[in-house]
Amino acid sequence: MTTVDIGNGRNGSTEGKPLVHKVEMPPKRSFLKEVGSGVRETFFHDPPIQGFKGLSRGQQVLQSLKFLFPILDWLSTYSLKMFFKDFLAGLTIASLAVPQDLGYASLTGIPPVYGLYSSFVPPLVYAVLGTSRNIAIGPVAVVSLLLGELLKQELSPTEDAAEYLQLAFTATFFAGIFQAGLGILRLGFITEFLSHATIIGFMGGAAITIALQQLKGLFNLFQHFTRHSDFVSVMRSVFGHIDEWNWRTIVMGLLFIAFLFSAKILAKKKPKLFWIAAIAPLTSVVVATAAVYLTRADKHGVHIVGHVKKGLNPSSFHRIFFSGKFTARAIKIGLVCGLVALTEGLAIGRTFATLRDYRVDGNKEMISFGFMNICGSFSSCYVTTGSFSRSSINYAAGALTPMANIVMASVVAITLTALTPLVYYTPNCILASVIITAVLSVVDVNAAWLIWKIDKGDFLACMGAFFGTLFVSVEIGLLVAVCISFVKILFHVTRPHTAILGNIPGTTVYRNVAQYLQATQVPGILAVRIDGPVYFSNASYIHDKVLAYLEAEKLRVEKINGPKVRYLVIDLTPVTNIDSSGVQAFEMIEKAVKRQQIQLTIANPGTSIMRKLDASNFISRLGSEWMFVTVGEAVQVCTILLNLQEA
Repeated sequence: MTTVDIGNGRNGSTEGKPLVHKVEMPPKRSFLKEVGSGVRETFFHDPPIQGFKGLSRGQQVLQSLKFLFPILDWLSTYSLKMFFKDFLAGLTIASLAVPQDLGYASLTGIPPVYGLYSSFVPPLVYAVLGTSRNIAIGPVAVVSLLLGELLKQELSPTEDAAEYLQLAFTATFFAGIFQAGLGILRLGFITEFLSHATIIGFMGGAAITIALQQLKGLFNLFQHFTRHSDFVSVMRSVFGHIDEWNWRTIVMGLLFIAFLFSAKILAKKKPKLFWIAAIAPLTSVVVATAAVYLTRADKHGVHIVGHVKKGLNPSSFHRIFFSGKFTARAIKIGLVCGLVALTEGLAIGRTFATLRDYRVDGNKEMISFGFMNICGSFSSCYVTTGSFSRSSINYAAGALTPMANIVMASVVAITLTALTPLVYYTPNCILASVIITAVLSVVDVNAAWLIWKIDKGDFLACMGAFFGTLFVSVEIGLLVAVCISFVKILFHVTRPHTAILGNIPGTTVYRNVAQYLQATQVPGILAVRIDGPVYFSNASYIHDKVLAYLEAEKLRVEKINGPKVRYLVIDLTPVTNIDSSGVQAFEMIEKAVKRQQIQLTIANPGTSIMRKLDASNFISRLGSEWMFVTVGEAVQVCTILLNLQEA
């Protein structure tokens, strides 16, 4: 603590006591250190080698292997009791996965068996590389629909079936490259540009879009159903071909939808009965298949799945476009689908990690998603990620490790090698029913209502993504979501919050007068706080805002015949960074107020702020005596000076 000279023969202390603390200048750092610090904070805020310090060479090798292959970490403490829980969870999610996989493949426009392929290899890869204990891997509705929409813009799934599949595998390969690349380069923060509100809106719109697409199977409209996914086109297609409706499929579909929803409601009311909701889809498929086989409803217009190829995943490495006219298109599709899959998967993994109180490594998750999709593209799989419905069942079933994914993949393998002939008579309407009940649970009305109550701007973003997806297309909905997220970021960056500060009576604390009605402004002094970094994008706005506050304050004191403003205190506590434009804005403010015989003072500038103000010579021009640790101390000195001037 030191005494500060406040100039012109004024004493810097009262009765021998120090008046204020000195604002210390941080030690100077080289340009390389400054840049290095920023890089570390951006890319390595969670240093990956932190746990390697102090270990022997052998321990470092073992730690490195565990870091690269998380399965080695949890297997070292694995027990038979844990396997029993994982085994039951794996069986449970497999009973849900098999019917979902058959239906989700149809959203992509590829044969049903590829949905099963996609629940075999990717879960095994994730079990080796992933860090989430509860996430269940496989095809998901939103990504399946999005991939199908983008693929159909390039090729026809019926007229160009072989090339269509090749394009799907190639897009999956590049989705994996993109995901793994983000993780390896530690660029996961890119996925955070999609805000929670836009994700809620996009997922809700996509869920309803997917449900609408299933009206094709529910009403038996396989001849003239629209290729577009928007609400208007689907409704026109459904009600424009009433003559093609099949009452058998409609009745069967509605009955099983009622059954599946009833099972979900029962499981929600009584969580211990979660297994009923889990096995309900498979039960529906078995019962519906048996009913069609016994009544031969397929001879009366009921569409069935038909032949499903038997055997494990065939190699598809030779079917990927590594060059040619479709490569660029596949890269574009892969980037979009990879981003959506990554965002959904990370959100699901973090959600269940929070519930079970453990940590999910975001960068490792991106690498694991990437490699499972790369491996999947080589083995006839399309883009996969974490499934919310399966992960919820997995969590409720008590899964403790990714072993549940291995068990699920094993059940799918058994299905592929021995049970596919049994789904020959499975009606498409039952798969439509399974998908409808699965995706409508994604529509989170409560979350949207909460967003409305919290932030109207967020709600606008949510609804923009929702209606863009529902009434135009999935990719437009995603584009709207991304655009709104960027607009929101730009708005907050270019228009940071500012506030006039007043003193809380009986304290030295200064707070926003609009929030604390008891806070009072000190006569002759205007205290202003800037609540954000000062960059080129907002420097002009902050300059204008501060001077506007000053003009408004001058008008206010004139009306009440109060003392003129002689000191302007700017609180920089929330300002985390400043650039050259920001420094120039402060220089312009200082010149403008000096012409009005008002002294500018700065309170609590941070480390990087002090360095940059010093480098620009702003501090030497202003005078270091006008830099204060707190607003309270700045006002204290300014008040003494005002009293001395009056005396």
